Amino acid sequence: MVLEAVMLQVKANMEQEYETAFRDASKLIASMKGYRSHELQRCMEVKGRYLLLVRWETLEDHTIGFRNSKEYKRWKKQLHHFYDPFPTVEHFQRVPL
Repeated sequence: MVLEAVMLQVKANMEQEYETAFRDASKLIASMKGYRSHELQRCMEVKGRYLLLVRWETLEDHTIGFRNSKEYKRWKKQLHHFYDPFPTVEHFQRVPL
């Protein structure tokens, strides 16, 4: 399993509109091959900051499957205009303990 982690900064005074748009866009990502789950966390200290966590079966399910899909084009149209600055996406694997 791969964990996609993205720190998001939403433009000032657009938080409620963003959360509504994100709920709607969630259907797009949830429909993708290799998708396992996702969650959006709102920062308690910094207004407009969110943490998006998405679990994928493989890295390629996200970087190739989702990013090259028509669903991703819709995802971008619905959500990317809210971000300033544009976020950096990172991927993580669990460390066996």
